[in-house]
Amino acid sequence: MNTLYEDMDEALLLEYLRSGDEDAYTWLVQKYHASLVRLALSFVQDARLAEEAAQETWIAVLKGLDRFEARSSIKTWIFSILAHRAKTLGQRENRVVSFSELDDVFDNAPAVNPERFRPSNAVSSADHWATFPSSWDRLPEEIFIFQELLHIVQDAIAALPGNQRAVITLHDVDGFSPDEVCNILGISETNQRVLLHRSRSKVREVLENYLNLEN
Repeated sequence: MNTLYEDMDEALLLEYLRSGDEDAYTWLVQKYHASLVRLALSFVQDARLAEEAAQETWIAVLKGLDRFEARSSIKTWIFSILAHRAKTLGQRENRVVSFSELDDVFDNAPAVNPERFRPSNAVSSADHWATFPSSWDRLPEEIFIFQELLHIVQDAIAALPGNQRAVITLHDVDGFSPDEVCNILGISETNQRVLLHRSRSKVREVLENYLNLEN
């Protein structure tokens, strides 16, 4: 991958792109394509449609460069286009992912297993942790670079409801800020925070079960 554009100022990068610099556009595709496909899978059910959404996104980027007003970063703009395209494809296959704050039917389960809290009728510390989340500091470093663990995390994210998967993918995997996640998905900060908490809790539970860390 060409590293010339990696630390380039966004305004200058945009100039290169608008001037038809093929290397700049190729760099952009190589840098973000896999992440776009990964996010698209939050809205569609198979890799073919996810790839189609990503391809449509790059065509839209190429056509829309002259109209891009730089009110957000180029990266956020690209991912916003992808989210729109993937939602449209998801609707075609009758798989609509709702991000409405009022639509809580997507997940009525508690974010954390209630058995890990003290009962509400406890004399003291009601609703406090009965079983604290285990610290991973004592684990040998090797386990975190073990390939199987990576697959466990990927599978846990893939099993999440689409809205939770989209939020954790954007925030924790691709490094978008909360504001950027909200802009890309068209949701409020409150909704983003709830979805991120739920998704992280579920992934952590899977990891704890796998690593046998629960007390």
